[in-house]
Amino acid sequence: MAARREALEFAARTLKPADQPLPASIGNCGFTHIKTLTARLGDDPLETASPDAGSAATFTNGGTAVSYDREPGLASSKVGDPVVMCLIAIPRDCPKDDLRGRVYYAVDLAAKGAWALPDSQHMCGGA
Repeated sequence: MAARREALEFAARTLKPADQPLPASIGNCGFTHIKTLTARLGDDPLETASPDAGSAATFTNGGTAVSYDREPGLASSKVGDPVVMCLIAIPRDCPKDDLRGRVYYAVDLAAKGAWALPDSQHMCGGA
């Protein structure tokens, strides 16, 4: 997958990884760390949540990832793990100032898990 290669190449090129802002353009990547790992609704820690509770993560750069499924890449991660996030999709025709629905490909550099998830449960213009 091209996004995985981009993320790993970005990690290899960066000698001293530090938190960076969320990427704003498709194909751009940035470093961050996992801040929280919970069930989709944020009530339970992911490691003890029911498998059908979904997955959610927040990152120290303000990013988020959410899934209605239990994402193996997130489930294998730990709070504090370094992550490379690459923006791979931006929805079109969104209402002004509604930035939801951006999709990021991420690689946990410690646990080696990966995922491609949106930043919200709903696309822009949705509920």
